[in-house]
Amino acid sequence: MANSLQQRILDDLKEQIVSGAWPPGYRIPFEYELTAQYGCSRMTVHRALTQLAEAGLITRRRRAGSFVMQPTSEAAVLEIHDIKTEVQSLGLPYRYELTARHQRLSTGSDRQRLDSPKAGPVLELVCRHFAGAQPFCLEERLINLATVPAAAAADFAAIAPGPWLLNRVPWSVAEHRIRATGADAETAMVLAVPSGTPCLVIERRTWSAGQSVTHVRLTYVGDRHALVARFAPAESALG
Repeated sequence: MANSLQQRILDDLKEQIVSGAWPPGYRIPFEYELTAQYGCSRMTVHRALTQLAEAGLITRRRRAGSFVMQPTSEAAVLEIHDIKTEVQSLGLPYRYELTARHQRLSTGSDRQRLDSPKAGPVLELVCRHFAGAQPFCLEERLINLATVPAAAAADFAAIAPGPWLLNRVPWSVAEHRIRATGADAETAMVLAVPSGTPCLVIERRTWSAGQSVTHVRLTYVGDRHALVARFAPAESALG
């Protein structure tokens, strides 16, 4: 009975975190508050919180309580900065526009992009980021509304989806795929370059507690973006 109640507490708290109802930095109820809420022992609550901490969803601070984890970057191996920050670091004014927004039941292609086996509601967004007067990046994003239902009502005309997600949903696993390609006719028109122009494409997927959150495809003109990674040898290789 205790194990089933522990799982219920775990599922309830995880739902609050993954859905974005409790954003990063939010202090979740103290152990004694959860004990009273669920009418259980403090040990049962403690074990559920420990599982959340081990999953990377919360951080526990002695005497201060437990807080939803605050991610430092939406990157896995290579740190990819917020596009606005990238543009501003070049000394150019930044502008963003939402060019398409569609909410629908996921297609087979959507499920493949999200790594989500079940059909469900998704939000498709297409955005352009500008550096000065020139297009800087094309963003094509899918958000899994089964995981992040609040995204359905978000005003993505006012804020780009990347920062919005980072401020609301902590990710636990991320994956990058990076490739070079030539701009097809449609992409070339959006980025205001000739068809066939070399582009860098970065695809990123994130998960939270095993549930897919988003897939984004970022397309940059090849000479307008660079990836930088710094590595250090493992201690065993230092001799």
